[in-house]
Amino acid sequence: MQIGFLGAADTVTGSKHLVHLAGQRLLLDCGLYQGYKVYRERNWAPPSPELMAADAVVLSHAHLDHSGWLPVLARHGWSGPVYASPATIELAQVLLMDSAHLQEEDARRANRYGYSKHEKALPLYTRADAQRALARLVPLVPGRTQKLGRVRLTLSPVGHLLGACAAHLASGEESLLYSGDVGRSDDLLMPPPARPPAADVVIVESTYGNRRHPRDDPAAMLAEIVRRTVQRGGSVLMPAFAVGRAQQLLLVLQRLRRSGEIPREVPIFVDSPMAEQATALYRRHGDLLRVPQAEVKHLTEGVRMVQTVQQSMALARSRYPSIIISASGMATGGRVLHHLAARAPDPRNHLVFPGFQAGGSRGARIVAGEPEVKIHGEAVPVRAQVSQLEVFSGHADGDELVQWLRGLPRTPSAAWVVHGEAAAADTLRLRLRDELGWPVRVPQAGAWVTV
Repeated sequence: MQIGFLGAADTVTGSKHLVHLAGQRLLLDCGLYQGYKVYRERNWAPPSPELMAADAVVLSHAHLDHSGWLPVLARHGWSGPVYASPATIELAQVLLMDSAHLQEEDARRANRYGYSKHEKALPLYTRADAQRALARLVPLVPGRTQKLGRVRLTLSPVGHLLGACAAHLASGEESLLYSGDVGRSDDLLMPPPARPPAADVVIVESTYGNRRHPRDDPAAMLAEIVRRTVQRGGSVLMPAFAVGRAQQLLLVLQRLRRSGEIPREVPIFVDSPMAEQATALYRRHGDLLRVPQAEVKHLTEGVRMVQTVQQSMALARSRYPSIIISASGMATGGRVLHHLAARAPDPRNHLVFPGFQAGGSRGARIVAGEPEVKIHGEAVPVRAQVSQLEVFSGHADGDELVQWLRGLPRTPSAAWVVHGEAAAADTLRLRLRDELGWPVRVPQAGAWVTV
């Protein structure tokens, strides 16, 4: 078995792990780089011959840092199958088309207002490219096995996001487990991760490998923020991932409304067409959630869904106290940028980032306390109160990752820690070595290993 760590080996985004096993070349995830420019620039490099030679892609889940580079592969002529759970396929249809739309819109805006450093700004990929990629998706029900030549592929649920799964590859006496992103044992929406199957080789994510999630009550924290902000005449703006995080926030806000812990008269807006589509998918796949289906059906009850760009711009101009959920979650693009430009300068407002912010992203800079950020080529002062509520994170923390891996029936012969910043990855490596006695390493970007 050979493994090429072609993405997310030195950072937390851009997952791409190419496995050569029993004559098959299988790419585990095909993600987009996000965050620091030095990483984002990698998105523009053409696919390597190794990637173009992949026989198939196995998609762990739909988040763009795991799926968002598929349209680039498709644009360059790759035409193999992409295996994923049925729910992941439905979410990927929403996420990839939205990502392509934003790429096109950003390029058009840069050309219109002249803030591109290039003579003509181009999108990384188009909606036509995304459609080509989506045409390659093949559903694989978790728990069922798909034969790829002499390799058997099985997916198993890991929480984190609707449809998210770990991938297990096996051929003869060789086997590999790829975690994808592992969810939390007490996630608001998703069930705990299923116990992992035995494997000779393990590739595990480490997004929160060096942290412990706070055990605070997310509802109590959010209620306090909303009450204080509204009392001073401000609005709460929550840049949120349209898939997963937006639905968590709606669940908590609806519970707070029903209990009277936040004022019923304060309007809740969801300004993200993708979040509206994703919420409909969560309702349709309510059997995959830990929340009673009756509660899932009422996630958007009394919530104002912002449909058009004109409605979004009118909301950005409004000064009436409100709660606004808008994408993207790291404030890297999308409608939330207009709301940030309008709300960030006013100290009455509160910017709440309910989840992980990749280093170098606009959200990470705001959370770090930078006094101003650039939005659409203009410097915008940040005077609003800022909070990061990591308690809403959908990622397992270090303790939960170790506990999940402890469930393997036997010790693997080799393990690699990926998809984490350097400190997070190395902290998890040390824990797996010291607490579980595993032979484990953190690979370098582009490294190939033979097992």
